[in-house]
Amino acid sequence: MRHLMSPLDFTTEELDKLFDLANDIEAHPEKYAHSCAGKIMATCFYEPSTRTRLSFESAMTRLGGSVIGFSDANSSSAAKGESVSDTIRVISCYADICAMRHPKEGAPMVASEKSTIPVINAGDGGHQHPTQTLTDLLTIRSLKGRLDNFTIGLCGDLKFGRTVHSLINALVRYEGIKFIFISPEELRVPDYITDMLREKNIPYEEVIRLEQVMPDLDFLYMTRVQKERFFNEEDYIRLKDFYILDTAKMDLAKKDMLVLHPLPRVNEISVEVDSDPRAGYFKQAQYGVYVRMALILTLLELV
Repeated sequence: MRHLMSPLDFTTEELDKLFDLANDIEAHPEKYAHSCAGKIMATCFYEPSTRTRLSFESAMTRLGGSVIGFSDANSSSAAKGESVSDTIRVISCYADICAMRHPKEGAPMVASEKSTIPVINAGDGGHQHPTQTLTDLLTIRSLKGRLDNFTIGLCGDLKFGRTVHSLINALVRYEGIKFIFISPEELRVPDYITDMLREKNIPYEEVIRLEQVMPDLDFLYMTRVQKERFFNEEDYIRLKDFYILDTAKMDLAKKDMLVLHPLPRVNEISVEVDSDPRAGYFKQAQYGVYVRMALILTLLELV
């Protein structure tokens, strides 16, 4: 039995197989419509979510399975003080696989140690968001045809953004990747990441102005400034509109540069960019369903 706690739980060869399966699901959905008939997924979300929870539920439903769960800690026995360990022991009696999101880093790992069913980390605090990373990698591979030899700019909240941290850790396993980190001083990427890049001799650059590096990018990964990760409102208000991607900035970019965003967006990408063929973030959301379908099938050993 396998769990998914980090994108690094799969080798690059295993990821290739997973992405091949996701692309086959995209091309031939009817082949997989009953693959999970009789199987139940539990979605245990202790923190609000739209895309991640609904894409897991959509994935399981498209595979012919069923979904149970909760979307708020207050509607679960956590409100009565039940531990994650006890919750997962009970959920293991009801479901065949569990996707868990939790505000505390490491909570899904604790659950996986007590679980008798596969557990998927659907986001834990500012730590990891592995299925978003699998979505990002599948999107890059599907739209560009490769996962190596490109320059990616990561822009916005690089300090608290778990999607950014997960993606960087996943991409360092591929050849020829250069990172450009674009953020205000207060939201710089954590030192442990830049230390790791230096150790591995992977090129990176840190800048404040987005316009300065737009012409150099093959991908621009935008993130929102996350209000829920700030300790005071004043800092959030000061930084929330620090970056706004608009058509003027897009005019500086390569003709085949692609914009990604884990969503939800607030103000950081103007809606005028949505009609640009280089805007890949809604396709990215669709790929999230395919990769989660492939992951469910893989962890349940149905392929």
